[in-house]
Amino acid sequence: MVDGTIGSEDANHKPDWMVSKIPFYYGWLMLPVVMVILVATSPGQTFGVSVFNPYIRQVLNLSHSEISGAYMLGTLLASLPMIYVGALMDKYGLRRTLTGVVILFGCACVGMSQASGLVTVFFSFLFLRMLGQGSMELLAHNALAMWFHSRLGFAAGLVSVCGGLIMGLIPTFNLWLIQAVDWRWAYAILGLIVWGALLPLLAIFFRNRPEDVGQVVDGLSVVKRTTLTPSVETGDRSFRLSEAIKTRAYWIMAVSVALPAMIITGIHFHSVQIFLDCGLTEADAAAMFTISAVSFAIFMFSGGVLADRLPLNVLLSFATAGLSCAILTLLHVSTVEMSQVFAGVMGVGQGLLSAVGATLWVRYYGRTHLGKIRGSLATVGVAASSTGPFLMGAGHDYFGGYHEVLWVFAALTIPMVFVGLFATPPNPKNLQEEDE
Repeated sequence: MVDGTIGSEDANHKPDWMVSKIPFYYGWLMLPVVMVILVATSPGQTFGVSVFNPYIRQVLNLSHSEISGAYMLGTLLASLPMIYVGALMDKYGLRRTLTGVVILFGCACVGMSQASGLVTVFFSFLFLRMLGQGSMELLAHNALAMWFHSRLGFAAGLVSVCGGLIMGLIPTFNLWLIQAVDWRWAYAILGLIVWGALLPLLAIFFRNRPEDVGQVVDGLSVVKRTTLTPSVETGDRSFRLSEAIKTRAYWIMAVSVALPAMIITGIHFHSVQIFLDCGLTEADAAAMFTISAVSFAIFMFSGGVLADRLPLNVLLSFATAGLSCAILTLLHVSTVEMSQVFAGVMGVGQGLLSAVGATLWVRYYGRTHLGKIRGSLATVGVAASSTGPFLMGAGHDYFGGYHEVLWVFAALTIPMVFVGLFATPPNPKNLQEEDE
């Protein structure tokens, strides 16, 4: 057997026509494919939706509480099918599942362009969040975990550098598109872009996992892969979801997923109004996303490299500290310069959190049931993200600003800096003893 390829005597499949044309490990070609998929989730992500909010509110005559309430309820309901999406991935494979999700997501973007009131806005948010922020993001991250293991942190970091920088330009692009063709046409065009970009990629380049095309995870021989395997791994033991939820790390990570999802989504959703309240402009809010994306890309890549070398629980603690500092910084934003500092610090926290999330699940719990395990956490994350925008919207309507809610967010995140240290790797032997 040569590096990255299983010998013909071990293969029970026909050679793949695309893989046979690539002179290197096919996982490296999967990286840009995954990056494009993640970028294409933007119409369903809060940073993509946020610049549309003032225009939707104005045209449809909605209050802050109404639009954030529709977003909350739509996102909350959107979280429920995530375990099912993960199960579909485990059963039918990533490629088929992603293709179906992409087709439906494009339809959801077109549907949003036809929203005519609070009810239709709610249903639009429901499907945009379920299919984009939930399903597509979940499946894209799982695709990386199928192709990389020991090098997963580095691979996820590479994806984040390019993808994060492009995502940082999305709010500015959306704002330009809205001003050029109106918000309704803008959302319809985004749906067409999603179809045009992703469906050919899935049809031609996407592959489910290396074993299907005669290769080995990480592109290494078995001997080399064993040599590079991090000490935090649980070996070849794959946890079932019922086993994973019995471990301490699962629940600490569940909280570490829920809090940032709630807080970052709330801040992003109301970013334009936050900046207007501080005496800044819509353009300043859009620029904040760009700065945050650059910082995110840098620290996601750095965090990915560190995730291959440092204990993930320590990295998780640093990530939560970054998020806490970002909230405290936002409370004191009054100038463009301070808003830029906030954006940079927010990117640090997000980048490190993403690096931990991209690597921890497959290393702690294995690949066999990865879809269901990460699907369950996607449910937690998407559900939590539904509450942030509503709490901040209601706080603005009640208090006339966001500071009171932001102080509550800070009080919730600071203790997690210390709790995260206890998210150590689970011991498979303990579960085996329970089964006996």
